[in-house]
Amino acid sequence: MDGATRAADAAIRFYQARLSPRKGWTCAHLVAHGGQSCSAAIRDTVLAVGVWRATLPAVARLWACYQAAALIANTDVQGVCCCGGIPIPFRFRHR
Repeated sequence: MDGATRAADAAIRFYQARLSPRKGWTCAHLVAHGGQSCSAAIRDTVLAVGVWRATLPAVARLWACYQAAALIANTDVQGVCCCGGIPIPFRFRHR
């Protein structure tokens, strides 16, 4: 593993451990599609192919997350219930 890959891995691990838990929301791609969060998916890609070859897949994943966030923002979804590993969006109706 080269120095750039080690640095990227350390930065992603720092984000996952220290920043992400404090931001107050979950990865939109994870909520909309299930699977891994973007940081976990990008970290796996970086470790598999190196930081330079992971750049385009990372940009594509973040773009997909942006689109998932827009999709979620246009709904009345207020939460997600995980049933057997499948994220199910739900909302409460106020009457």
